[in-house]
Amino acid sequence: MSEPTPDPRLQYLVNQLRPGAVRTVKVTGFDGTDVLVELVDAEGGETEIGRIPRQEASMRRMEHPSELFDIGQEIDAEEVGRWGEGQLHFSARACEIPALRSFLLAFEPGQVVAGTVSEVHNFGVFVHVDGEPDGLCTGFIRGPDLTWSWISHPSEAVEAGRRITAEVIIAETRTGQVTLSLKALQEDPLIRFADQVGRVLTGPITRIVPFGVFVQLAPDVVGFLHLSELTDEPVETPDQLVSEGELITVKVTEVDLQRHRVRLGVAGEADGT
Repeated sequence: MSEPTPDPRLQYLVNQLRPGAVRTVKVTGFDGTDVLVELVDAEGGETEIGRIPRQEASMRRMEHPSELFDIGQEIDAEEVGRWGEGQLHFSARACEIPALRSFLLAFEPGQVVAGTVSEVHNFGVFVHVDGEPDGLCTGFIRGPDLTWSWISHPSEAVEAGRRITAEVIIAETRTGQVTLSLKALQEDPLIRFADQVGRVLTGPITRIVPFGVFVQLAPDVVGFLHLSELTDEPVETPDQLVSEGELITVKVTEVDLQRHRVRLGVAGEADGT
């Protein structure tokens, strides 16, 4: 069976975050908290004006970019794109630490890297990637990229100090970070489950939400049963009908590998229940 095709919307976002060209610019002033610049290496000898938005000025904390830049100062900055009326925007922070930039530019999406988990938070996991510049922590794994299994907190998947192998999603010079995935190196359990469409299965309800319930169908496979499948009577929430842990018999109506979801229906008498 073929692997699920990449989401084109995600691919577009990844392309937008890829590092741009490095240009030499001269600080000409400030517009609020943005830095106004002009291209020193402009093509054709014509002066082109641009700006460095405050959030792209530095990785260091500051009240105002004037604390870091002087008018007339020349700096290297990464070209971000054209915004507004076609004005060039730049990122100085993307070039702030040359060793970090070089480290990040060496990565390609899909590359496998090793590292050590540094910190675990409810929003994701920070990782010391092997070979990163001293004093920095460059790796990050979002909660959904840790495992195919449903977890309530990233600490259920990894702990600080653990050695891991992960796949690179994207390395961003503007954030100074490489986004990783543990899940990408694990087989999607739905691939083996895709032939179960039409099967009637019994499993426990693992979670109740206002519009339906999630049912455990197999290890690492959970399906969703919409509230409308549970009853024709008007009810406000599914917990008026069922409870977590309760066994329920359902029919697999769809396995969507692209969206990684399983839709369920209630099994009727015609299904042998």
